[in-house]
Amino acid sequence: MLDGRYRVDARIAVGGMATVYRAVDTRLDRVLALKVMHPGLAADASFVERFIREAKSVARLAHPNVVGVFDQGAQDQYVYLAMEYIAGCTLRDVLRERGALQPRAALDILEPVLAALGAAHRAGFVHRDMKPENVLIGDDGRVKVADFGLVRAVDSVTSSTGSILGTVSYLAPEQIEHGTADTRADVYACGVVLYEMLTGTKPHGGETPAQILYAHLHEGMPAPSAAVPGLALELDELVAAATARNPDVRPDDAVALLALARTARAALDEEQLDAVPPGAHSMAAGAGADDRTSVIPRAVPTPVTPAGVPLPAESAGADPVVNRTSRLIMPQRVEEEPERRPVPRGPRDRFGNRRGLIAVVTALLLIVGVGAGVWYINSGQFTRVPALIGQSEDAAKRKLDGAGLDLKKVDRQFSDTVERGQVISTDPATGARIRGNGSVTLVVSRGPETAPVPKLDGMPLAQARSELQKAGFAPGDTTSEFSDGVAQGAVIRTDPPAGVKRHTDSAVALVVSKGAPVDTPSVVGDSVADATAALQGAGLKVAVSPDQVDSQQEAGKVAAQSAPEHARLTKGDTVTLTVSKGPRMVPVPTVTGQKADDAQKALEAAGFKVKVDRGFPFLSDEVSGQSVAGGTPAPEGSTITITTKGL
Repeated sequence: MLDGRYRVDARIAVGGMATVYRAVDTRLDRVLALKVMHPGLAADASFVERFIREAKSVARLAHPNVVGVFDQGAQDQYVYLAMEYIAGCTLRDVLRERGALQPRAALDILEPVLAALGAAHRAGFVHRDMKPENVLIGDDGRVKVADFGLVRAVDSVTSSTGSILGTVSYLAPEQIEHGTADTRADVYACGVVLYEMLTGTKPHGGETPAQILYAHLHEGMPAPSAAVPGLALELDELVAAATARNPDVRPDDAVALLALARTARAALDEEQLDAVPPGAHSMAAGAGADDRTSVIPRAVPTPVTPAGVPLPAESAGADPVVNRTSRLIMPQRVEEEPERRPVPRGPRDRFGNRRGLIAVVTALLLIVGVGAGVWYINSGQFTRVPALIGQSEDAAKRKLDGAGLDLKKVDRQFSDTVERGQVISTDPATGARIRGNGSVTLVVSRGPETAPVPKLDGMPLAQARSELQKAGFAPGDTTSEFSDGVAQGAVIRTDPPAGVKRHTDSAVALVVSKGAPVDTPSVVGDSVADATAALQGAGLKVAVSPDQVDSQQEAGKVAAQSAPEHARLTKGDTVTLTVSKGPRMVPVPTVTGQKADDAQKALEAAGFKVKVDRGFPFLSDEVSGQSVAGGTPAPEGSTITITTKGL
């Protein structure tokens, strides 16, 4: 028993920082998972803080594709999280058993993962440890993201010069080189996971973690179709977009990558989605050491020769490479100088002087030719980069096209001085000479890295969304509630509130007014005209159902209304009226000669009300007469009088 409440039943998994158990909450009688920090780490305040941060972060997300956290606590040296228990397996188990997946299956797993991460990103969190071990697949097919233990707020991303936490096979280049991780680091890791699902193997291998880190830092991501011939180009492009080494070229967050994934899926036909081309690799049995979340030192390795001999200090000027426990041996490429051979000299012949003359004439002709070509080389072949700084991205693209230049790429950077969406700089710079068919890179502003949420109270919804986008935020979820003081369709408040600083591109939720509530009047039994007037007078719209029904109301009267009396509706909502055809005619049962109680039950079962008129003085309980003869139709719900024998 843990904390007097959780009964531990079985161990599920062991990680680098915690052990996960299946347990029963004896108070609520439900199965859950207990994530218990290794006791040796419980004395480290930073690890305990990370545990608590995971609980708070996931509790804020409350997303169907995120493993929920129910409780957090500690008992002695045991610090734990009580979490949702998912009966099933991890994506790593699936890859280990099946190897490469069909593209449809890979996308079916990737999309809910991106939906979960998208919710985290738009809430201001970065997961920082995405890998197949943290993707759970339930027996019912649900996909959930787990282990937000390394989550950090986007606004708190800093550069680390000491060490980084993560799993070597899924670290983005900027995490390795600078120790930084924003939403695009999660995008990179998802790209690696997608590659792994499509091919059954990791994109970069190596005997040591340092070699894998070096490959992520210096080598491009291979196309999945290179390992599995026949995969669609759209899948190659999706992996390439997510795993670009330059983070500015990647999608900004998981929401943007999810949009690309859905676009790629839409471009594939059924055969491309369901086929697994031959040549797919299978996973090695078990997860390797490079699959564990680890503390990885960011150190400059000692350069060595291919034979493993350390180079002298003056030769150690190479770029720093992240390593772990051993030095990274980098083979040096030695280019040999070509052998020098004497130029053969032939005997001087009688045409030697003539050859000299020919050389002089040729030189003169070349001078003329060069003079004619100077204009082409210096002018006709080149143009200059137009002035684009301060222009919008679309305007800059049009101007480049007009100058006959191609757009190489668009890099996006934060800027406190240049308005969002405007060009900060170009490469080559303004006025630089460039070949007429050359290309230019645009650096476009993402606006300030953090900005205050604008005040939108009382603003119409469309205008509020526009103002959010101008301020660099994305409109988030929109909910509605009644308000007596705010006009219908206008913003009541935002979440986060106005003035709170948030990372630009994050989502801001809007609460919109439904106006003052309308108390719905009862119009059942009224004529359609009277009912319409009453409802419209209350600010509601009216629709009349084309289908009429039998009811106890008179024919032509309102038999039912879609919103009951006193229902709280929004002004302009529609109430549908159903018109009565009048009561249904039902044959009256013959009850003469029956006991009064039996006769009453028979009539009520047929849908009638019953009145008993007993003779006086009472002589018999036998029915001697009924107000409507048996077998005669009468309106359903009408009253039938029965008479018992008397004098």
